[in-house]
Amino acid sequence: MSDTSLKRLRREVLAANVRIPEAGLATLTWGNVSGVDREAGVFVIKPSGVSYADLTEDDLVVVALDDGRVVEGELRPSTDTETHRCLYRAFPSVGGVTHTHSAHAVAFAQARCSIPVLGTTHADTFNGAIPVTEDLTAEQCARDYEYNTGQVIVAMLEGDAARAESVPGALVSRHGPFTWGATATASLENAVICEAVAEMALHTLALRSAALGDASAPPQHLLDRHFTRKHGPDAYYGNGPVAGAH
Repeated sequence: MSDTSLKRLRREVLAANVRIPEAGLATLTWGNVSGVDREAGVFVIKPSGVSYADLTEDDLVVVALDDGRVVEGELRPSTDTETHRCLYRAFPSVGGVTHTHSAHAVAFAQARCSIPVLGTTHADTFNGAIPVTEDLTAEQCARDYEYNTGQVIVAMLEGDAARAESVPGALVSRHGPFTWGATATASLENAVICEAVAEMALHTLALRSAALGDASAPPQHLLDRHFTRKHGPDAYYGNGPVAGAH
């Protein structure tokens, strides 16, 4: 990795981490973002327990993708580093990973419930429910806990890279959300969306429970239309180099 590309990656990862509290996704230091440089075989991640207000580019830790050793940095990397590394190794298209303890997504994780697709806002980004993992076993918690946290996500997705791209996030049972994307910035944006749709889903389900509305699943053709407006070869949402844009 050149000094220039490392500097660029550090800058992006720093900016994404600083956005976590700005977006209301974290209490104290409960969240982290990383970004990977696959050509160099490393990723950059937030250090453990450092407040977002105090975080600098020099604080960020560079970690080897193959074995998790610290390549650069004076501080300990996030305790979730091995989960990030597991996801990078399992899904080559992932360029950034975000983990938070945002309240509404965590509520679904603690209830061991997937976040259902109840409307088009969800379908704009996630092509299906945001799934929840199985509980980790005692053995998985006793040894290599953080890496095994990634493993239960990979197992739930059956190692399917296409599924990981179309639903770029998961809830770890009793724990919270992990989201990913092509870049660190994209993974953070997916975390913001995950929390927003979790909050909407909770309100929708509460209204249905109170018999004030209908929270049945929308028609699949409507959900498909919203997802394909933003994703795939015929996407046309936004401006810029998007296939099929007009």
